Amino acid sequence: MKDRYSDSATSRNRPLIALSFFSGATGLDLGIEKAGFEIKLCCEVDTYCRQTIRLNRPDVPLLANIYDYSASQIRAVAGLTNESEIDLVIGGPPCQAFSTAGRRKGLDDKRGNVFLKFLDLAIELAPKYIVIENVRGLLSTPMKHGPLNQQGRFDPPFKDYELRGGALNFVIRRLKSFGYGTSFNLYNSANYGTPQIRERVIILCARDGTVSPFLQPTNSQTGSQGLPKWKTLRSAIRGIKHHTFVNFPEKRLRFYKMLTEGQNWRNLPVDCQKEAMGKSYYSGGGRTGFYRRLSWDKPSPTLVTHPAMPATDLAHPEEDRPLSIQEYKRIQEFPDNWQLAGNLIQQYKQIGNAVPISLGTAVGKLIGSLIAGEQVINFAGFEYSRYKNTSHIEWQAEFERVKQRKNSVSTL
Repeated sequence: MKDRYSDSATSRNRPLIALSFFSGATGLDLGIEKAGFEIKLCCEVDTYCRQTIRLNRPDVPLLANIYDYSASQIRAVAGLTNESEIDLVIGGPPCQAFSTAGRRKGLDDKRGNVFLKFLDLAIELAPKYIVIENVRGLLSTPMKHGPLNQQGRFDPPFKDYELRGGALNFVIRRLKSFGYGTSFNLYNSANYGTPQIRERVIILCARDGTVSPFLQPTNSQTGSQGLPKWKTLRSAIRGIKHHTFVNFPEKRLRFYKMLTEGQNWRNLPVDCQKEAMGKSYYSGGGRTGFYRRLSWDKPSPTLVTHPAMPATDLAHPEEDRPLSIQEYKRIQEFPDNWQLAGNLIQQYKQIGNAVPISLGTAVGKLIGSLIAGEQVINFAGFEYSRYKNTSHIEWQAEFERVKQRKNSVSTL
């Protein structure tokens, strides 16, 4: 459809072609489309996400389990010949295998091996660019844990896969062995126009071996670099007429009624804090997600898969309820008329797991500019996320420092 492409795309001889894997509710896909790409194929194993894709993109070929298809079969289903040029392959393999909250088995986990399958398929499909999206934990998870009493007792003393970040190091080395130049960073979606603070690792891989620049921000927290400030929750969810939402349990709702916009459990009367928090009152950490009302004039915190879980509450700034599914869609920038399959909990899960559309658009615009040979602006010193040393430059240097330090210690 012509109206799905940007002006820069329609000026080319053909639309830019993309294949999507681990498509989920298609947040990344929608952003890529907005930047001028045509999604020729989706691949998603989750039943409800597949139904959502069918509801909204009935004409896009849809595959299920990535393990069931070869590169040539994928090309055929997408209506491409073996000679057809693919501009972009995108994918966000399951987050659980890399999440810092998980069991940290990395690529040794069965779900982690899906990452390797995707990597092999993407390389065989040989697109101009591969984009890999994942959680922050990818920066630090080992590929495989060796027994602690054996680590450092072999030659070489420490295997790369045993180190923090060993999984990512393996992925980068494999891509480079096939000629792909790689760059990556941890990106806060608020810097790209999303009314939400949400960080994701984006790896950009170029078939021609070049190292891609960082994504071009459109917003900044303070208005630095001449950019508009971050978008707010108020700007995102105003004007919604109908809301569908889960409810807080009555025993917790009592405490919410004592809080106002931007407050959390620490703002309760002292005699109520212990009662509200229970055993969590004595645990460490900031615990700012407990009994949390959102602020109107700040971006939303990271959306989770359920807005009424005790440690990650996402309560409306004023109303005595969690965020609605309609507000979830606005914050993740899905169209209001985007249909979601499954019950309400499944709908929250789909939107909560999605890539914000503006972040996807930033990815698509950068890749489109690189393919067209257009100049890309360098935002020197820009803070791409809330964390330090997350780009491929600092990350690789730190990985090598840790490797050398551990090996030197193990030889003593």
